[in-house]
Amino acid sequence: MLTRADFLLSSAHGRYFSVDARWLQDGQPKPVAVFVHGFKGFKDWGHFNLLADYFARHGFVFVKLNLSHNGVEPGGDDLTNLEAFGNNNFCIELDDVKTVLDALQTGSAEIPAQEMAPEYTFLIGHSRGGGLVLLKAAEDARVTGVATWAAISDIDRRWFPEMMEQWQRDGVQYITNARTGQQMPLYYQLVENFQANRQRLDIPKAVEKLQIPLLLIHGEADETLPVQMAHDLHAQNPFAELYLIPAGDHSFGGRHPYDSAELPALAKAAADKTIQFFQEAIERLP
Repeated sequence: MLTRADFLLSSAHGRYFSVDARWLQDGQPKPVAVFVHGFKGFKDWGHFNLLADYFARHGFVFVKLNLSHNGVEPGGDDLTNLEAFGNNNFCIELDDVKTVLDALQTGSAEIPAQEMAPEYTFLIGHSRGGGLVLLKAAEDARVTGVATWAAISDIDRRWFPEMMEQWQRDGVQYITNARTGQQMPLYYQLVENFQANRQRLDIPKAVEKLQIPLLLIHGEADETLPVQMAHDLHAQNPFAELYLIPAGDHSFGGRHPYDSAELPALAKAAADKTIQFFQEAIERLP
């Protein structure tokens, strides 16, 4: 029987955030996969619930979260708190993932202990979330393996000097959400946080030091983050597995809202590869 649990966790930065988990209730311990959404994303975006069910049916406890400052209120299902969104930064996001890992390692009251094998904990990150899980895996020994889906390869790669000068002068820049038409603020504290934590937030160095199973998935037709980013990450760690999907776009066929009962074919391809990769990683572990 497929079981779902929804719960709240308390961020180290003053906000509660929503988490959900799916698993097959069979009394057997299962590896854990934690999914981290990207910029302007959220845990219930598009086909992500179908993705959670798919992983659960393939023997994982699949956990996904709304990062605490992603703009979705606890219990909400879309971006409504633009002030929280504007005050988000990369260290807050890393700390949110730590909060989830802590809850899973110590035992979540919502997930029966007999259903979960937290010694096998994998991270999956999409887009900016891909960069995030690479950073978290590099600083947290509890992570067994990582899969990135269309990940960023560096944080400040597309921060141009002219843009930065205007951003610093105004204290804020606005990003248009093409789906909703919202003008979403990004306060300059995002840059200040990056500059103050360059070592912690250095994605290329994090990838270089990773000695756990690492899978880099990217669509060759990605219209948002060019596939060269996957090649750049792979160059930092040639022991990683690079898996390119020829027709893959940035969302792997997804959209929001998503009204089909089936996973997009491109997302299924990414999921199948990730499941196989994680299962093989478990088999290789002592």
